[in-house]
Amino acid sequence: MNNFLRSFLLFEIVKGFALTLKYMFFVPRVTVNYPYEKGPISPRFRGQHALRRYPNGEERCIGCKLCEAICPALAITIEVEPREDGSRRTTKYDIDMTKCIYCGLCEEACPVDAIVEGPNFEYATETREELFYNKEKLLDNGDRWEAQLASNLAADAPYR
Repeated sequence: MNNFLRSFLLFEIVKGFALTLKYMFFVPRVTVNYPYEKGPISPRFRGQHALRRYPNGEERCIGCKLCEAICPALAITIEVEPREDGSRRTTKYDIDMTKCIYCGLCEEACPVDAIVEGPNFEYATETREELFYNKEKLLDNGDRWEAQLASNLAADAPYR
């Protein structure tokens, strides 16, 4: 008799409507109005690439080419030359972002934290040529986000 009343009164449908009304009027919304509001980003987020500098303004990249060697997509191209003091510095540092798979191996391989993947996820372009990053663009990205990059690396340091 109980099953008959439950099916005759459409108990499951009434229960579903009650749940719908509860979420419509009594539970706060979780939708984010994207262009105007942005959700939190993890310190380990892998977004647009950047080259960092030391606090004195000198670029960090020492031209060891570990990031180029470890890149599974072969997206990184580096050329180096020796300087007067005997150290090496990069003359060309290019990343083809159309090939990049955002694996983060370049960031992990770098011994001086020169190449990092920054917090920017909004970098859609109209042409493919804009996705070929040269050294100047990467250094500009690093200069723009240095405070955020340093705090992200500090937050991630205990786990590296």
